[in-house]
Amino acid sequence: MRSVELPNFIQHIGAQGVTTATESSVQREQLTRHLNAFLECQRFKDVATNGLQVAGRERIANIVVGVTANKALIDAAIEAKADAVIVHHGLFWKGDSPALVGYQRERVAALLAHNINLYAYHLPLDVHAEVGNNACLGRRLGLSPTGTCGEAGLVMLGQLGVSADVRCTVLAAYVARHYGRRVTLFSHPERPIRTIAWCTGAGGSLLGDAIAAGADAFITGEISEQHVHQARESNITLIAAGHHATERDGVAALAAHLVQQFGVNYQFIDINSPV
Repeated sequence: MRSVELPNFIQHIGAQGVTTATESSVQREQLTRHLNAFLECQRFKDVATNGLQVAGRERIANIVVGVTANKALIDAAIEAKADAVIVHHGLFWKGDSPALVGYQRERVAALLAHNINLYAYHLPLDVHAEVGNNACLGRRLGLSPTGTCGEAGLVMLGQLGVSADVRCTVLAAYVARHYGRRVTLFSHPERPIRTIAWCTGAGGSLLGDAIAAGADAFITGEISEQHVHQARESNITLIAAGHHATERDGVAALAAHLVQQFGVNYQFIDINSPV
């Protein structure tokens, strides 16, 4: 089996600082209904609260999107005069204390003081076929999807857009180039790569699904110590490209959809995280 270098081409969806400028607005309840239906929130048993988390003004014309609802993003949204913020990682998670104290109080207080709506979509934004984080990763890397596996289809399966097998080091360099950062690679050089599984974010826990599906490699964002041993003992290449890095594109793609749907303005603001 021969190995080939991968093409240096990327269709990038979303970029830091991208702004659209229109003059339309949408009512909060209409936007909420559309987002919940479009992302099929009712399908998921999630550890996060999906949908509108903090209510602000009723008319929404300017939207800021980002990965995580941290204070820096909220402050940037205030500066941008946003009516709404849409994120992948919201404020409220199962098992967390419901007390609004400390940094959590400061986040909510800033949103309320400036009458800004906060929307968050976790699993629904991971798996959506059009704007999902996984779909965006596939497009970014030029992967041709062939199916899904794992609970709620959280792992995508596909193949490279080349006719021959690829070396693990070439694939890792390709991923690093297209995410603009170093990646972590654990591999078996003797196993050529044809079938790839991927799941953005903290997808390491789904490595077993990729192995069961017969994938030669698994690309994810964040892994834990035990996943290294699991990959080694299962003869599968494991590439971790960063939790934050692999989940930037979904919110940007979702915002672009809202521009098409309602003509609103949006700005993608990247508050970077090294993880």
